[in-house]
Amino acid sequence: QVQLVESGGGLVQPGGSLRLSCAASGSIFSINAMGWYRQAPGKQRELVAAITSGGSTNYADSVKGRFTISRDNAKNTVYLQMNSLKPEDTAVYYCNAYQLVAPYEYDYWGQGTQVTVSS
Repeated sequence: QVQLVESGGGLVQPGGSLRLSCAASGSIFSINAMGWYRQAPGKQRELVAAITSGGSTNYADSVKGRFTISRDNAKNTVYLQMNSLKPEDTAVYYCNAYQLVAPYEYDYWGQGTQVTVSS
């Protein structure tokens, strides 16, 4: 089992910045990738950014150039730096961990943190 605890959400004006953090604990030895998803009211959950254990990153087109995902392996923590925020970035942001313990795959989720971009 992997436990994920998110922090860093809040209310910010358009053009502002926020940094989300996700601390992982438990059986983290074989986490292959971690990422951030978001879900706005009435919409499906979507991938925002992901980072593999090797450091490769992937971003949704809508956040490229504005958001940066990073990880601190010593702290078992993943960060999402969000700059130039727009009202359409408003959503609940969820941390995800993907774990492969062959032949099984596991997805773990945090409780979510609200990000609201509004003037």
